[in-house]
Amino acid sequence: MSEIPGDLKFLKSHEWARVEGSGRVTVGISDHAQGLLGDLVYVELPNVGDRVEAGNAAAVVESVKAASDVYSPLTGTVVEVNSDLADKPETINEDAYGEGWIYVLEIEEPDQLNDLLAPDDYAELLEDEDH
Repeated sequence: MSEIPGDLKFLKSHEWARVEGSGRVTVGISDHAQGLLGDLVYVELPNVGDRVEAGNAAAVVESVKAASDVYSPLTGTVVEVNSDLADKPETINEDAYGEGWIYVLEIEEPDQLNDLLAPDDYAELLEDEDH
């Protein structure tokens, strides 16, 4: 079982959101997701200034096995992207919850955070998937 940081919120599709304060949220994919995908070879980042809707695809991660959409956990505007991933997509494999972040959103509806899974709920989801 991969470790799940306690300060994150999750989508059932394995994206995480970390509230940074001042209306910003950093988004990435979970350690579990990167493990399922295997070695990442390419990341298609959103553009700064893009408006993304909660539940819609905002980025794409591609591994040797498959390409997978990264869904936005919240509605907002992309204010920063992790451009280091263009040259080193494997950073997500190595540090999914740290250096492997994908983008930062300026969120429009903080209430949407209440719809996301707490770390314990996400851990339960993973256990259910394993059975």
